[in-house]
Amino acid sequence: MCSILAILGLAAGDATSLRPLAVERSRAMRHRGPDWSGVFACDTALLVHERLAIVDVLGGAQPLVSPDGRYALAVNGEIYNHRELRAELDAKEPFGWTTNSDCEVVTPLVARHGPAAVARLNGIFAFVLHDRQTGRTVIARDPIGVIPLYWGVDEQGRTWVASELKALHGVCPNFEEFPPGHWWDGSTERPVPYYKPAWRDYENVRGGPCRPASLRSELDAAVHRQLMGDVPYGVLLSGGLDSSILAALVVRHANRRVDDGDHSLAWWPRVHSFAIGLAGSPDLAAAQRCAKHLGTVHHEFTFTIDEGVDALREVIRQLETYDVTTVRAATPMMLLARRIRSMGVKMVLSGEGSDELFGGYLYFHKAPNAEAFHAETVRKLDKLHLFDCLRANKAMAAYGVEARVPFLDLRFIDVAMGFDAAHKMCRTGPDVPEAQRRIEKHVLREAFADLLPAEIAWRQKEQFSDGVGYSWIGTLKARAAQEVSDEQLARAAARFPVQPPKTKEEYVYRAIFESWYPGEAAARCVPEGMSIACSTPTALEWDASFRNNADPSGRSVLGVHADGAKMTGGK
Repeated sequence: MCSILAILGLAAGDATSLRPLAVERSRAMRHRGPDWSGVFACDTALLVHERLAIVDVLGGAQPLVSPDGRYALAVNGEIYNHRELRAELDAKEPFGWTTNSDCEVVTPLVARHGPAAVARLNGIFAFVLHDRQTGRTVIARDPIGVIPLYWGVDEQGRTWVASELKALHGVCPNFEEFPPGHWWDGSTERPVPYYKPAWRDYENVRGGPCRPASLRSELDAAVHRQLMGDVPYGVLLSGGLDSSILAALVVRHANRRVDDGDHSLAWWPRVHSFAIGLAGSPDLAAAQRCAKHLGTVHHEFTFTIDEGVDALREVIRQLETYDVTTVRAATPMMLLARRIRSMGVKMVLSGEGSDELFGGYLYFHKAPNAEAFHAETVRKLDKLHLFDCLRANKAMAAYGVEARVPFLDLRFIDVAMGFDAAHKMCRTGPDVPEAQRRIEKHVLREAFADLLPAEIAWRQKEQFSDGVGYSWIGTLKARAAQEVSDEQLARAAARFPVQPPKTKEEYVYRAIFESWYPGEAAARCVPEGMSIACSTPTALEWDASFRNNADPSGRSVLGVHADGAKMTGGK
């Protein structure tokens, strides 16, 4: 994972005078790209790049300048279909590639076909492409928002763009998140959406058949695509369904080198898996069982409650959020990232996105019908960049590790969202015959059950912050109750006029966030409300008990977890 920073709309002399400030602001994000720093400067723009070298380690340094010197490109991310696009572009007019970097394909694609051509990219990315001849700049972000991006305007009217808000804070009076699935080139006031899949409308998928074989083949292809790279890699293995499926598929492809079309042996053929939790946690036990079954080189790390609490300030600084669920889950994940990087691993595959695609969260048991179920999965995908994508990306990037998310591969998303959600609906309870019972993500379990131990394939959903050890959340809430008085919480709106905290735990995180990022602009970059659906109109229609639930812990939302724990026999 890298970072990018750009200053656009420069006046005469700005490139020289602002270069030290641009380098300094970019240095605040160097944890994302500790391997090399690059600067491009011209009369109209400054681009700075902090590189985490994964593809074309020796030759892919950025910013990338086109062979004719006209275009300068700074990218954070990976373009998984770059080889196909290169071949297509060269068939019409050879570009004169200067690197083997997957990112270089962005320049001729956008230069020849316009900014809307970013819809052709299958990957995770945020980029700035500057045309020094016209002074025009294209900014774009991947459809789901796996890669973070922010932008703002300084007091002189110059536009700033950065991978993290910490680079803009204190420089731009106002800044905001650049929206996923959009591009901007200065010709419009606001960014232009380019990601408009047909499956967003339930009517376009109503009655569509579920084909487990297609789910399996497309996810396998996504994992294969995302193994491209020239550095040691691993897989995050919590022992839950999603990470276990990914680990099983990685093992299938580990022997060959993806970057040359599987023609040569892999440089690092052993698959390393990583897990973290409190001693005796559910995830550690399940991860051990799965790793043994798959034959991965497994690395298990434990942390203590005190170590987790000690890390909270740094977690909130790096994650740039005070969302309760995100902070809870990001803390062990960030501790794990530090251990992973200490072993020389620079890239991991992670299971984010599966729960949003298949309705894996326990409250989906309450969905009244397939149309409501589908609408909620669309809503969750729309918000994923604010929560799980942000957590996985920034927690790993805090120590220079890139997180790739095969479940959010665009081709797999089209398959997973392209059939009627009736096939995803849960059917549980005492009135449902045993043979007809279906727990969450049943279709996904069926598609991959033969690759996993039965107790893993049919293990019930655990949110990451629960699975690392149930006492983790309980302790955070108890400590917050001691630290924040009832009076402080009652006056929270006076201290925090933007999105005042509703619980004492949220108050603690909000206060830490304010110490790092004072001011309303930063607070407005954090999503309002809990990351679970309980505060949304859709979920309130499903079950009135959601109305009074202020705790986003998955197992505390409703009585499904205790009942569902018995559902380990599969169908």
